[in-house]
Amino acid sequence: MAQAARTDQHIGRRLLSLLDTDGKPHPVEDSFAAATLVLGVVAFITALFHSLHLISSWTGLIGIAVGAWGQMISATIGERFVLVIGLGASAAGFGLGMAHGGLFGGVLG
Repeated sequence: MAQAARTDQHIGRRLLSLLDTDGKPHPVEDSFAAATLVLGVVAFITALFHSLHLISSWTGLIGIAVGAWGQMISATIGERFVLVIGLGASAAGFGLGMAHGGLFGGVLG
């Protein structure tokens, strides 16, 4: 059957394909969007705890850098949408982490 549905795709690839609104696969751009979102969530959640400021500030900083590069290379609106949410969470986590002690809080001083 020429029109048979393909069932050999992985679940992760199908989820990331939701970002490919132009019908073409963009694995690198999708990976940057997913990484930014994960880093943003980790930075934001750890920023809610004062003692985890090292994790929140570093993951927030890395999330901002990864998200900024992801914005530069993004190809679809879906990718940009996820990137902006991840960047916002990363920035909030970075800011709160800096307020609670910073990148090197207690280590250098």
